[in-house]
Amino acid sequence: MLAAYSDLAKAKLSALVVTTSAAGYVAAAGPVLTSEFALCMMGTALCSSSAAALNQIFEVDKDSRMKRTQTRPLVTGALSIAEAKTAATLWGAGGTALLAMTDPIAAALGFGNILLYSGVYTYLKPRSVINTWVGAVVGAVPPLIGYSAATGGALDAQAILLGTTLYVWQMPHFFALSYMHRIDYARGGFQMLSCVDPDRAAKLIVRYTWYLATLPFISTAAGMTSNMFALEGIVLNAYAMKIARRFCNEQTNSNARKVFLTSLWYLPCWLMLYLLHSKVWDEDEMNDPVVRYLHDTVHAVRNKGRNLCPHEYAAAEKGDEACPVAITRQATQKIAQHSQQEASAT
Repeated sequence: MLAAYSDLAKAKLSALVVTTSAAGYVAAAGPVLTSEFALCMMGTALCSSSAAALNQIFEVDKDSRMKRTQTRPLVTGALSIAEAKTAATLWGAGGTALLAMTDPIAAALGFGNILLYSGVYTYLKPRSVINTWVGAVVGAVPPLIGYSAATGGALDAQAILLGTTLYVWQMPHFFALSYMHRIDYARGGFQMLSCVDPDRAAKLIVRYTWYLATLPFISTAAGMTSNMFALEGIVLNAYAMKIARRFCNEQTNSNARKVFLTSLWYLPCWLMLYLLHSKVWDEDEMNDPVVRYLHDTVHAVRNKGRNLCPHEYAAAEKGDEACPVAITRQATQKIAQHSQQEASAT
């Protein structure tokens, strides 16, 4: 019975949702050893579980026709529709209530995600290929929930960047997944782009991978992360682009699987690099022990990286921002100042 309810809640997917919500909370440097953090994580998990259960209730007939979903509890009869409805209602109400105890905006985002996933997204899946774009909004909301809970409802540029990253990341991830299971999706009657127009889906994988590649530069230009995030992002995104182009040029299940698997490790790597280079850790007034530990760990890793990096080692005397981008910027500023002085003297 426990396994049946776990499948009804899509436990693995809900765990990913909670992880991205936690990333949003930590990105805001919110205090972790607090009831607010625990309530936020539990509330997010329950809201995600409710949305997953409602989705299965509405799609039980379609799930019965697809091989990858034929073992779900409503299809096998491990749970009845009435039991699923009760669980979905309790999870949704409980999750929204827990989030409301942290922040009203977080609660609104959690409840709205239930409606968006189980309502709009589920309705569109058998009717239009735009369901993927709507579903991506659902995946972009969890980090906003965590960020809102940590800041008391303040959603600034950093929160928007995290949400945008999750939104864009889902496109290569899900287009590749739906391509691998395109026959199954067609059997279930779903309108997935990889089923009706695989060439366009392959091109969109490349396009959205390009969009992902711009985000480290945007965050660095906006002053949210250090310059090293942009440089390290080049390596991370270059490999992702290589895999995306390979699938676009040769559309096979094997190449689609490589795109999908790449997306699975890409997201945690991106989030870890983002948190490592986030300017939020430049603040010294952090009283929460866990946040303080993260602060100290980030600075220790940064210092270790400087010792290992040749260009940092060579330019160590220039200070904490001694990477090529910073040095170039400093040089440009000095040239500009020198030009202004000469102009004034003239």
